[in-house]
Amino acid sequence: MRQHRKHPRTVGITLATAFLALPALACGPTIFADTDALTVIGEPPPPPPEPEPEPEPPPKPKRVEVTAAAIVINDKILFEVDKAVIRAESFDLMNEITQVVKENPRIKKISIEGHTDDDGSKNYNKKLSQKRADSVMSYLVEHGIEAERLTAVGHGEDIPIVANDSPENKEKNRRVEFIIVEQEEVKNVVEIDPETGEERVVESKAVPQARVAAPDTANKGEAK
Repeated sequence: MRQHRKHPRTVGITLATAFLALPALACGPTIFADTDALTVIGEPPPPPPEPEPEPEPPPKPKRVEVTAAAIVINDKILFEVDKAVIRAESFDLMNEITQVVKENPRIKKISIEGHTDDDGSKNYNKKLSQKRADSVMSYLVEHGIEAERLTAVGHGEDIPIVANDSPENKEKNRRVEFIIVEQEEVKNVVEIDPETGEERVVESKAVPQARVAAPDTANKGEAK
């Protein structure tokens, strides 16, 4: 009986084909039989802290303040050179002064007082300071302040606050002051809570008060 011999080449081709098929099988989708949800153990990290708010800017100093003796002007009322005409750049300041007077009806009388340095003759400086005080008074009246609450006087160079020995000091002496002549002092009547000890205002009374001493620091206004 004649026997058939196996051919090694055929076996080699079959093995090679099997090896080539393996990568294709490995790249196929992987399917997990377990469908339960995964559980994460532990706390999540905290959120980042919020940024700190920007600090508020300090309040600007007031240009017009009421004290016991005067309405203090922490700025300059500017006039035209050698004239009693208030310059336009001072209108905002004049409006602030007007508003403060309106907001303080307890102030019954205000003396608007003009001052100069010692340049020029005394007579000329006296007249110029009077005209400028009159100009300031007219502005306030035109903007709603009762004329009977105001007076105007010019002192010229007679009441300097510093020696007229430098341009800086001369500028300090050129000023307009708003002196409180008559006002009502507001006094509060309070009662004390016997349980908490806190005070509560139950009544406010306005008491007439005579003119107090002029302030040490003068209000500045350009006078020359």
